[in-house]
Amino acid sequence: MNAIKDLPSQSPTIAIVGSGPSGCYLAQYLRKRWKEAEIVIFDRLPVPYGLVRFGVAPDHLGTKAVARQFDRLFEREGVRFIGETEIGNRVTLQELRDAFDIVVLASGLHGDRALGVPGDTLPGVHGAGRITRLINGHPGEQIDGLRIGERIAIVGNGNVAMDLVRLLLTSPERLLELGVAEDVVRALEPGSVKRIDVVGRSAAHDAKFDLAMLRELTKLPDVSFVAQNLADEGIADADGIAKRDAVAEIAGGSPARAARSVHFHFGWTPERIIGQDKVQSIAFRSTADENSTLLLDVEGVLTAIGFEELTTSPIRRSHHESAESELDKGYLSPGLYCAGWLRRGPRGTIPQNRVDSKMVADAIIEAVDTAQLVPGKPGLPALLAQNPSNSRHTEESA
Repeated sequence: MNAIKDLPSQSPTIAIVGSGPSGCYLAQYLRKRWKEAEIVIFDRLPVPYGLVRFGVAPDHLGTKAVARQFDRLFEREGVRFIGETEIGNRVTLQELRDAFDIVVLASGLHGDRALGVPGDTLPGVHGAGRITRLINGHPGEQIDGLRIGERIAIVGNGNVAMDLVRLLLTSPERLLELGVAEDVVRALEPGSVKRIDVVGRSAAHDAKFDLAMLRELTKLPDVSFVAQNLADEGIADADGIAKRDAVAEIAGGSPARAARSVHFHFGWTPERIIGQDKVQSIAFRSTADENSTLLLDVEGVLTAIGFEELTTSPIRRSHHESAESELDKGYLSPGLYCAGWLRRGPRGTIPQNRVDSKMVADAIIEAVDTAQLVPGKPGLPALLAQNPSNSRHTEESA
């Protein structure tokens, strides 16, 4: 990349921590406002794009294609990417703030939320995020101890759960075609899966999956679908009725006999996972009747109930909040902002992250335009002067 140009006084120097969709969308909006500003995106990984690269199922090529528009940031629009630099460890947040006028935390939330029931640490219990990252070749994930088995329970009934069902019932050959590493395919043994039970707290009409994600499952060959607890009570809107009816349609239209089966259970809360040295079964209690229980004999449990901030994360949003913070605008303190899941919690799709980034970008632009924030810090050269060992990463890009 070219050397940094002298920047006009009105152009701030901007550091974004995290190169996922939120960070990249934010860079796009800020670049539109300040054509010559120095914008640097830092990431702890050697490659950018976070959730797009490592969290989206490999067969959802259309969703992953958003990375191509992000490529332009680094190839044509002068935004720098500096990988293998974890802010909070290799570089302190204070050092970053001393060097840049504006720092935005957009590092996301990637810790799988635990079930919080007895037995949830047994071998054979895996978080959906870990599985998805392994499938996508995340450099920080290892296959050690990974075994799924023939009978699986997936706890949760959102889009991530639908991804897991689809991928685990996809042939090994197809996964290899999609670029999944051979050792990961061997560890997952997708061809050996015979039964998947998908269990969620919500009723069918309140389940978190999108209809399109559910209907994708009908393309899987040699799979029968069974659905329980499809009651009509409590459905108040057309979307809920459509969701419940779609589940019933898929179950009713599937083959009576198939080598593999998917069973949907609605309205159940996990109580405990049973086993000694490995998972043997999982017990649930009805959300409608506390005397009603469900016991499933399984070899593996996959949790798809959301994500949370890791307690080991070197940067935690709560450590930088104060009475003056305005999270609805992404504002933490003068010159410090947050965006994406780190700002609002682990919810929302990639397009929703775009809306979030636009809102935070607007708040930053307003702060500079109204002189609430006055540019003047030198940016990357000052940071490199404090941390010479980082200089070898400054030329890296997507």
